[in-house]
Amino acid sequence: MSRSVEPVNLADYEALARERVEPGAWGYLTGGAEDEVTLRDNLAAYQRLRLLPRVLVDVSSVDPATTVLGQRVAFPVLLAPTAFQSLVHPEGERASARAAAAAGTIAVVSTMSGYRLEDVAAASPGPKWFQLYCYRERDVTRRLVERAEAAGYGAICLTVDLPRVGNRERDLRNRFSLPPTVRPRNFEDFVDLEGQPNEVFFEYIQRLVDPSLTWDAVDWLRSITRLPVLLKGILSPADAKRAADHGVAGIVVSNHGGRQLDGVPATIDALPEIVQAVGGRAEVLVDGGARRGTDVLKALALGAKAVLIGRPYVYGLAVDGEAGARRVLEILKAEFELALALAGCASARDVPRELVRR
Repeated sequence: MSRSVEPVNLADYEALARERVEPGAWGYLTGGAEDEVTLRDNLAAYQRLRLLPRVLVDVSSVDPATTVLGQRVAFPVLLAPTAFQSLVHPEGERASARAAAAAGTIAVVSTMSGYRLEDVAAASPGPKWFQLYCYRERDVTRRLVERAEAAGYGAICLTVDLPRVGNRERDLRNRFSLPPTVRPRNFEDFVDLEGQPNEVFFEYIQRLVDPSLTWDAVDWLRSITRLPVLLKGILSPADAKRAADHGVAGIVVSNHGGRQLDGVPATIDALPEIVQAVGGRAEVLVDGGARRGTDVLKALALGAKAVLIGRPYVYGLAVDGEAGARRVLEILKAEFELALALAGCASARDVPRELVRR
């Protein structure tokens, strides 16, 4: 990459990635549901928040590190589970997991990975969580959990906001389908993928998705694994309280990147009430819309333990593979450290609520 076009922020990486990614895949990666109101609001909501810094605070030494479920991370940003990353780079999830390890943080690996979860684990020494759906055929779910445990994943992140797939109109207009080189390898044990069109797999998944899922599934999942369980896709304070009642270790405040029900709140707007409802009984994380170190700071001030990013690191992957994803994380970490210092905060573990004004 020439010096003249070297990206300096995450928006630069998005612009460069758009030049490199095939239009159908770009629509799949960047699009949302229906009118994409929530997709846009995830970003706009961060921009509506204002910071009220304190001055004359000793910030000669600023510590951006924290812990998430007891795991130390170099700064409070994790890689959100993002499906089919090999759409933008052949190394896909293996490269992004290595980038997370190099940055000192956690990669949350999607069930819908272009590589088997074991291959992603073997590619990187860093900490990883496994994102899971709870399927109608419980044996499929159980076997995926057992494989994640055996491969060394540190937590199970259950996505709970997908009883049916949202109406993603960009994909419909583009008639998007996965190319033959991109396959959902985690399902090779359950359905024959070789020589079959991808439609065969998606029909299989449609049959697996369980729209009758209830809170009993959370109890069942916790009973079959020794790993901590997080629920991803919580927006309602009542659901957050109920999740804590069911003993989950963590909650990810998420609207699926604006890809499910359009018109729901931006995640950063939903965060404070969920933190209050949980009352410290589970760790609360948030995804969707963070693009700056100041966004991470705002989320921490509103009670999040950490932020997950999805699209931005995939943009980095599209531009320059593992090095691009790693650079995205380096930029975000540098911005976050600077934001801490300028806001008068010496540590990521001690960001006051009054730092943010609405």
